[in-house]
Amino acid sequence: MKYSEFEKIMSFSRMNRYEVACGRDSRKAMTLYRMNLRLSQELFTVISCFEVAIRNAIDREYTARLGADWLRDVANAGGIFDKGNCIRTKEIIGRALTKLGRNYTHHKLLTDMDLGFWRFLFAQPQFSAGSHTLLKVFPSKPKSSATMQYNNHFVFNELRNTNDLRNRIAHHEPICFEFSRPVKSTTYARQQYALLRQFFQWMSIDEGILLYGIDHINEICNRIDSL
Repeated sequence: MKYSEFEKIMSFSRMNRYEVACGRDSRKAMTLYRMNLRLSQELFTVISCFEVAIRNAIDREYTARLGADWLRDVANAGGIFDKGNCIRTKEIIGRALTKLGRNYTHHKLLTDMDLGFWRFLFAQPQFSAGSHTLLKVFPSKPKSSATMQYNNHFVFNELRNTNDLRNRIAHHEPICFEFSRPVKSTTYARQQYALLRQFFQWMSIDEGILLYGIDHINEICNRIDSL
């Protein structure tokens, strides 16, 4: 495909960053765009695996403590999230319950929650409402020290980075540039990939085995760097 046709489909404003990053070499710009798509696909796959893993770990923890329908029950009147500083979480669950209606099952409700929802269970109000037990989903997390606290605040903030990456990819934003600059870089992608691997390790999951055959992120990053 000619670059002029490619640019017409993707738009000048979108492709201009790639052209600038590639020194106005249109063929390299198209290659970089396609590599960014491949990198986004690979990272989204890893994020999806992590999202399922943390969702299921949280579900196991709260099922053991609060019962088989805990996600519905915490949003009911008198439930642990039925309070002012947890009201948004209660409302998210309530809307999902309304949408499910008579088709409700715990599993369907569980899968209707996104990564942002699970992240906010580590926010202080929700974490406290859950009796401060949710860090059990990270059994191999480092122990806190006087200089570094690996507490729920730390997890909450780190999960924001993963959720932001997920949203960037979902909204077709590039992840192969320096922040806010049309300069080719895989630093951001590599850092977020390392964070995802760290989360798996904290959950005592062998990420190498889990992602075997579906993880080519370093390979693609190296190709982008050498372009």
